[in-house]
Amino acid sequence: MLDVRSLGRRPGSMLPLTRSVTTESRIGLDLVAVPVGAVVEMDLRLEAVSEGVLVTGTVQAATEGECSRCLEPFTGTLDVYLTELFAYPDSDTEETTDEEEVYRVVDDLVDVEPAIINAAGIELPLQPLCSEDCQGLCSECGVRLAIAESGHGHEILDPRWAALAGKVEADAASQSSKSRVNTEAEEK
Repeated sequence: MLDVRSLGRRPGSMLPLTRSVTTESRIGLDLVAVPVGAVVEMDLRLEAVSEGVLVTGTVQAATEGECSRCLEPFTGTLDVYLTELFAYPDSDTEETTDEEEVYRVVDDLVDVEPAIINAAGIELPLQPLCSEDCQGLCSECGVRLAIAESGHGHEILDPRWAALAGKVEADAASQSSKSRVNTEAEEK
């Protein structure tokens, strides 16, 4: 909550504001978010305009997440730029918009938390990666491909050909034993 009383309602008056706050709840998405207890750095400018208070500036915080390809934990940074209008009570903007369409100035206070939560939801990736070139997991055994041996792979046999593969292997074994018997007979 930011107190805007000192700003007044004279359009054009500005108030720079730098704050560090600790999060009380997780901010973000399922796989990546600003964790509880993280420090959020805000460098904002509050400006009185005819319809309300315009809040602009940057918000930064550390993030923690889980890679959507390899499921490994990783850390990162959330860096968003806010531009939000908080409408004065009884202003044209407040009277002509629905409750959810615009933020409001209530008792000379501006609650920037919902604006930060919305901006974080837009900025954070839906499918975060630990690195841009993450190879993910092997689809057969689940090992992380980043730590798997070079040329890691599995021979996959289509079940429709399994019976034929068994016959080919049996024929190859039979040919091998006939060849060995013939070689032994020739050597004697």
